[in-house]
Amino acid sequence: MRRTLEGTKLKRQHVSGFRARMSTPGGQEVLNRRRAKGRHKLAVTAKKRA
Repeated sequence: MRRTLEGTKLKRQHVSGFRARMSTPGGQEVLNRRRAKGRHKLAVTAKKRA
């Protein structure tokens, strides 16, 4: 049986992926703040399937 609330990878990318962040001035500020803080991961990424 499936859970009631399951996210989709594609929707997650559209909302909070790197290209979504870069497409708006506010999103670019988010990335710059995360760079300044020294984050290893700037935005969510889809996992590569083996």
